[in-house]
Amino acid sequence: MGIGAAIHNRVPADVISALLGQDKWWSVPVAVLVGIPMYADIFGTLPIAEALVGKGVGLGTVLAFTMAVTALSLPSLILLGRVVGLPLLVAFTGVVTLGIVSIGFVFNAVSLWFI
Repeated sequence: MGIGAAIHNRVPADVISALLGQDKWWSVPVAVLVGIPMYADIFGTLPIAEALVGKGVGLGTVLAFTMAVTALSLPSLILLGRVVGLPLLVAFTGVVTLGIVSIGFVFNAVSLWFI
């Protein structure tokens, strides 16, 4: 919640828009990479998502970020790796990452049609 409050109150909208704006092709992969080291559940990412949407970040980018935080967090991957082994963990991570990035791009493209 603190990160969401900091984004909402301290970071200017033009800085967020320059880095993660809806017109930037790299915004979705960057959001996924930023979300991986974080460890939170979906309810913990909602304040961050609300602040990012309020600053003009694309809906697909925010969705990709929240999915990456919950599905690809580093602690979750470490625990999953102990259960399933490295080959299956690599396959899981690749498929989930591809799905998250694809959904992010699709939602960004579709939301441009309706804005």
